[in-house]
Amino acid sequence: MGLTWAESYLGRVRGSVGDSDTLLFVGARGVIFDEQGRLLLIQRSDNRRWAIPAGAMELGESMEECAIREVWEETGLRATALTPFAFYSAYTFTNGWGHTYQQILMSFRIDTWEGELQKVTEESVDAGFFALDALPGQHSRIIEETLADLASFQSTGRMVVK
Repeated sequence: MGLTWAESYLGRVRGSVGDSDTLLFVGARGVIFDEQGRLLLIQRSDNRRWAIPAGAMELGESMEECAIREVWEETGLRATALTPFAFYSAYTFTNGWGHTYQQILMSFRIDTWEGELQKVTEESVDAGFFALDALPGQHSRIIEETLADLASFQSTGRMVVK
C-alpha cells in the first residue's frame, strides 16, 4: 500500500507552504504496450481522466524507482526493464485543486513487466490496454505528446529533452 497524499513528500510540502505557491513536481511515468501494440492506460480515481501511469517521486527514490513504484501502485504490474526516452522540465500546470507545479519528469518505456493487471487500485478506478486509434473517452492531453516523444526516441535513438 502506498502513502496517502498527506503522507507523501509532495503532500507534506504542499501542506507546509499552502495552496498558492508553485512547487517543483519531480516524478516519472511508465509507458507499457502489450503484445498487440495496445497502450496501457489507467482511469485516475481523482479526476476520472484516462492517463499513462505516473506520479511523484518520494525522497530517496531514483526516477526509475519512482516509475516502477507508480506503475505498480496504479496497475499491479511490476516493471522489470525500463528505458528512459524523454525528460521534461519546462512545463507548469495547475491541477483541479488550484495547486500549481513545475514538472521535472522522466518518461520510461517499460520493456518487460510481470504480474496481473489490476483494474481498480487506490489510485485508479479502471485500467486496460487500448489500441492507439481507440483510446477511451476523456483522457490526459499528455498521452499524445508522450507517444510522439517515444516515436522520436525510437527513430533517432536520442532522448527527448523539453
